[in-house]
Amino acid sequence: MLTDADRKRIEQAVRQAETRTSGEIYCVVASESSDYREVPLAWAGAAALVAPAILLAGGVHVTAPELMGDGWTAAQMAAAAEQAARGALGGAILLQGALFIAVALFTAIPPIRRFVTPRMLKQDRVRRRARELFMSKNLAATRERTGVLIYISVAEHMAELVADDGISEKVEPVVWEGAMARLVAGFKLKRPVEGFEQAIDQCAEILSEHFPARPGDNPNELPDAVVVLS
Repeated sequence: MLTDADRKRIEQAVRQAETRTSGEIYCVVASESSDYREVPLAWAGAAALVAPAILLAGGVHVTAPELMGDGWTAAQMAAAAEQAARGALGGAILLQGALFIAVALFTAIPPIRRFVTPRMLKQDRVRRRARELFMSKNLAATRERTGVLIYISVAEHMAELVADDGISEKVEPVVWEGAMARLVAGFKLKRPVEGFEQAIDQCAEILSEHFPARPGDNPNELPDAVVVLS
C-alpha cells in the first residue's frame, strides 16, 4: 500500500506538523478492519428464506394427484396427499440448501463481500478497530493526554480519528471530518501520500489552536513513522 519513500514522506509530514503543536500524531494504515465473515451467512440465510415466497409469487405451485377418481379409498387419498406434501417440502428444503450454499460462496468473494456489507457495519468496524489500536499502541500515555490516532482502512475507503481525553474535551469530533475526507480522497485517487499530508496538515492546524507548541518544551512522545497493517 505504501512504498518506503511514501512512508518517509508521511513521517516527515508528521514531524513537521508536530513543530506547530504539543499534540502528538500517530498514523496507521490497515488493509481492512474486519473480515465480515458473518455477512455472506446473513445474505445466504435471507436468500434461502425468501426463495419459497419468490417461487409462489412467480406462479410455481405444488401439484397433487387427482384424489376424487373411482376406486380411491380414504386411506389412499390420505397417503397420496401426504406424499405430495412430503415431495413439496423436500423440494423446498433442497432448493433452500442449494441457494444458501451458492449465495454464501458467491458473497464470500472479497470484493463482493465488501460490496454487500452494509455501510453502517463497516463504519462501526472501522471505528472499533481504530479505538482498539489507540489503546493497544498506548497512545494515551502522553504527558498531557494529547495523542491523536489517524487511522485509514483501505478496503472500506474509510478513515477515523481518535483523540485522547485532553483533546476531545476541547475539540468536537465533527471538526476532524474534513481532514479525514481528504485522507480518504487521497487513497481513492491513488495518491495516498498527498492524502496523508493534507490530513496531517489540517489536523496540526486544529491542534495548534488549542495546543500550540511550547518553545523548549515540546518533546516527541510518540513515533512519527506510519504503521502499515496488512
